[in-house]
Amino acid sequence: MAFIDGTVVNVALAALQKDFSATVPDVQWVVEAYSLLLTALLLVGGSLGDRYGRRRVFLAGVAIFSIASLLCACATNIHQLIGARALQGVGAALLVPGSLAIIGASFPDEQRGRAIGAWAGFTAITTAAGPVLGGWLIEHYSWRGIFLINLPLALAVWVISLRHVIETRDEDETGQLDWLGAALVTIGLGGLVFGLIQSSQAGFQNRSVWIALTSAAIFLTVFIIVEASIDNPMLPLDLFRARNFTAANMLTFLLYSALGGSLFFVPLDLIQVQKYTATAAGAALLPFVLIMFLLSRWAGGLVKRYGARVPLVIGPALAAIGFALFAMPGIDSNYWRSFFPAMVVLGLGMTISVAPLTTTVMNAVTPNRVGVASGVNNAIARAAGLLAIAIFGIVMLDVFGRSLDSRLTAISLPVDLKRMLDDQRIKLAAVEVPKEIPPSLNQEVRQAIDGSFVRGFRTVMFVSAGLAFASGIISLLLINPAKTSNTRRL
Repeated sequence: MAFIDGTVVNVALAALQKDFSATVPDVQWVVEAYSLLLTALLLVGGSLGDRYGRRRVFLAGVAIFSIASLLCACATNIHQLIGARALQGVGAALLVPGSLAIIGASFPDEQRGRAIGAWAGFTAITTAAGPVLGGWLIEHYSWRGIFLINLPLALAVWVISLRHVIETRDEDETGQLDWLGAALVTIGLGGLVFGLIQSSQAGFQNRSVWIALTSAAIFLTVFIIVEASIDNPMLPLDLFRARNFTAANMLTFLLYSALGGSLFFVPLDLIQVQKYTATAAGAALLPFVLIMFLLSRWAGGLVKRYGARVPLVIGPALAAIGFALFAMPGIDSNYWRSFFPAMVVLGLGMTISVAPLTTTVMNAVTPNRVGVASGVNNAIARAAGLLAIAIFGIVMLDVFGRSLDSRLTAISLPVDLKRMLDDQRIKLAAVEVPKEIPPSLNQEVRQAIDGSFVRGFRTVMFVSAGLAFASGIISLLLINPAKTSNTRRL
């Protein structure tokens, strides 16, 4: 449920823009509302399962997720959809950590590796199938179908879990849950994301923008102070005393910022500019996912052979090349000569990076803290994507707007038509050109809109390439290879 939802929604963004006449900030919030609550509550969700029962909290997450999915499918406007997506994020924060926790508690040591391998295999299959299945549903039924498919899955999960999964909990878990920290980080990240997204429309001088950003800075500062002073923080800051842990999380933040921010715009480019169907756009992402699935075991072996630092330099460098390749296609580009090579190189770069990154995080802490270390790294990766989508939106809208102004100036347009186009620029490539204007002028305007989107898309991809390259430099300079070779099977 969670992995399908994580990949399929981006494919639906173009359909949401069309059906709800939504702006780019609107569809940003469709993704961000989910990511915000999942990121902020992920660590608390894991602690709730340890304390009150992993099966119980997991099933509560499934129930919330499925109810929210139904609300998403029934949404009649973009704001209802955003609210339902936020509720989905709450459910995901309970079920995502619960799934692995149940496996860890249900199998003895000698079987746990195979069980987690099966879990990873199913997540890879659903991650790959999600965009294709979702694209087909969007094209032949409606975007609402991508949320309705969660309902039969939820029913199956409930039946299987109640009949076959035993209840487990951590009997030693007696400390207070860090609800204050969860509230502070939710408000802080929410204010930051709101301020960044709102600034793309109103500018940073707008009162609501600087109030949101100032409030975010205050809440996040208080969050850090609280986490440093309480006994059971959701974010144990002492973990960052380990140099490799800090370096690995810096790398995670930069690399996953590049990945999350850029892949938000890829389906919009494929569907709105390249004129792919939703199914074809979903299938276009398959090489990336399949490479990560098929080569992940090989990539894990690189750590044993070379240590973690070498692949953590080479992997991000390849990812940077992959992002740069995405900047090459223009309008009506051939998939196999343009987007396919970019998908392959990016997939290879991420595959080489992920296993060594996980190993570095795990080996940087003592064995009794690998769970919380993994959770922190996961939360940082999700926070990176959350913030990157907001920031890349600012970059995209700025470059698109300036390019569109330049291109429309070169076209002799009636004043009312230019004003109409200016009012819609917040939609990017979804700007609607009036059908009643002459066909030749319509084509010129459409070319100007698509060309401006491509200009912004290229800028975003070059920024992503820079972030990925910087993450490799961090690995080269900060990671101590002597402390990354002791790999563990989890």
